[in-house]
Amino acid sequence: MHTSSELLIELFSEEIPARMQARAAEDLKRLVLEGLKARGLTTGTALAFATPRRLTLAIADVPSMSPAVSEERKGPRVGAPDAAIQGFLKSAGLASIDQATVIEDGKKGSYYAARIERPGMPTSVIVADTLRDVCEKFPWPKSQRWGSGSFTWVRPLQSILCLYAGEVVHVEIGGIASGNVTRGHRFHGNHPITVTSFEDYGTKLNAAKVLLPASERVEMIREQAEALARKAGLELVEDEALLAENAGLTEWPTVHMGTFDEAFLAVPGECLTTSMRAHQKCFSLRDPATGKLANRFLMVANLVAADGGHEIIKGNEKVIRARLSDARFFWEQDLKRKLEPMHFELKGITFHEKLGTQWDRMERITELARQIAGSVDAEPELAGRAAQLCKADLVSGMVGEFPELQGLMGRYYAESEHMNPKIAAAIEEHYKPRGAGDTIPTAPVSIAVALADKLDQLVGFWAIGEKPTGSGDPYQLRRAALGIIRIVLENDLRVPLVPLIEMHRKRVGVTMLGGLRSDLNATEVERLELATSDLLSFFADRLKVHLREKGARHDLIDAVFSLGGQDDLALVVRRVEALDAFLKSDDGANLLAGVKRAANILAIEEKKDKRTYAEPYDIKLLVEKEEAALAAAIESARQDTVAALNVENFTGAMNALADLRAPVDAFFEKVTVNAPDAALRANRLKLLSEIRAATQTVADFSKIAG
Repeated sequence: MHTSSELLIELFSEEIPARMQARAAEDLKRLVLEGLKARGLTTGTALAFATPRRLTLAIADVPSMSPAVSEERKGPRVGAPDAAIQGFLKSAGLASIDQATVIEDGKKGSYYAARIERPGMPTSVIVADTLRDVCEKFPWPKSQRWGSGSFTWVRPLQSILCLYAGEVVHVEIGGIASGNVTRGHRFHGNHPITVTSFEDYGTKLNAAKVLLPASERVEMIREQAEALARKAGLELVEDEALLAENAGLTEWPTVHMGTFDEAFLAVPGECLTTSMRAHQKCFSLRDPATGKLANRFLMVANLVAADGGHEIIKGNEKVIRARLSDARFFWEQDLKRKLEPMHFELKGITFHEKLGTQWDRMERITELARQIAGSVDAEPELAGRAAQLCKADLVSGMVGEFPELQGLMGRYYAESEHMNPKIAAAIEEHYKPRGAGDTIPTAPVSIAVALADKLDQLVGFWAIGEKPTGSGDPYQLRRAALGIIRIVLENDLRVPLVPLIEMHRKRVGVTMLGGLRSDLNATEVERLELATSDLLSFFADRLKVHLREKGARHDLIDAVFSLGGQDDLALVVRRVEALDAFLKSDDGANLLAGVKRAANILAIEEKKDKRTYAEPYDIKLLVEKEEAALAAAIESARQDTVAALNVENFTGAMNALADLRAPVDAFFEKVTVNAPDAALRANRLKLLSEIRAATQTVADFSKIAG
């Protein structure tokens, strides 16, 4: 029985960029585990960690050897071509065919086989080979060489700790030999530390002011920050991403509070927060009574300062003062320029080489927003004006410095000019939702501009063939489509997509042609029409994803979309909901079975007869009472479902279909479809086709599972 023990690996280097640490730790764990498994070692639990200066991996229950392998490999038949024989010998590791065994098979004849015996390998050898291979091919986004060697790492590698069962696993990587030594904090524990196990490693690192788990460093920062904020009567402006980034910049974080001149508070708080965050990784604080930003900030240091942090605070305050001065300068200069002159500067900014400038895009969005306004109860003039100005802040100094503030700054500039509040809000909100967790615009003018912005994005990139692929979505078109879906559904809007897309693709086409003419030739029209159809399919796919996350069945969405012309997202959802409820009833489940049975019989017979039976039946040939009853029920259901659908009563349409259940069941129980009489048989197949046609007024039942 082989004993199992622990494997500990640490790759110690100069500072790893915070944004790369979490992914690197997971890559190290994944690649090492895959390498060990490929070499025959099955292991226990693995834990990966990253700090600014180290990647660490601890794996439990690692066997001391890989198991011996004994297998029989089947080869070619006796008398096979020489090429096949030689290939078999090479793969089996045999010197000649004489070393193979001939197996007699009474059915297939004789063939060669080889018995392959591989002894187990010591874990230390396997680990060394695996770690060397992993490090040489490690998938850093960026890496560098140093010295005269060819080995690359994200930053210069300084040491390798590699222990198995407390003993050093000897391996050399990039000219660095492994050992059992690490180092602690750069300032508080920068001396050699000999370790014997993962527990010993963690204990000694903690004593040397290195907190190994990133999650614990995050909580350490959070607790200190919240305590300092409470002491000052303030509250922390929450920022989980900034917490994680600071945890990636420190091994023993210490939080301090600084101040800045109150005069800077005249600048919008988001500008100050963004400036402090981007340039100094500092947290903002606000007054809980007013919700407004306070003239305080929190910084995270990577050491426990002897002077209590006085010099650290002083240095950060100096830098923050300079950064906030820049933000104030941008703000004041932008206020002088005003939005209207800014928006004319969009003529000089290219949106996409095939889709024109930001000015071209603004003009398209403006027309589309006015067109949409009536459908969402918005004032067309306000929607058009908001759309005209919604991209103006892209040329502002503040957005040039902090692109993430686009939209928000436009709102501030509009408010400073005392514009209609609906216009100001729409300028900010037209980008929403920016992601899955973001809110959607709910004010009509904001909705009109947001829908126009996203539709222009989708129609434009579809027209030039720049659609998302499985490997990438550089223009974030999936997010744009999902944004439209959320805005429409969560606001319960009736916005048919086809007329909007068809009208807008003509505007896009004019831009693509340089605005030289307002009509497109037949080839161009055909290409854009295909793009429209494909774009609707894309919306259907995004809607499936959205509804599936809410528990809806994707096959029901397919069944509704397959009818064609289903471009009103709210109606699609209502149809799906009604269909789902119907199929959960006994009538719905049994009718589905009957419709599928009819469809299967039709498919078989139409294929055999090489013809379609989608033709009117002859009422004179309905000789059995069950088929006559079915014919009458089909006519009644068809009229009732169409009437219900015309007033968007989808539950009523389903109830009308439910009346088919009993006649369909009786028909299949009493009537023989494939009657000996050819005319009778054909008429009954036509009646089955009528069942399919009647149900397709509601959904394509062939798309429904079950």
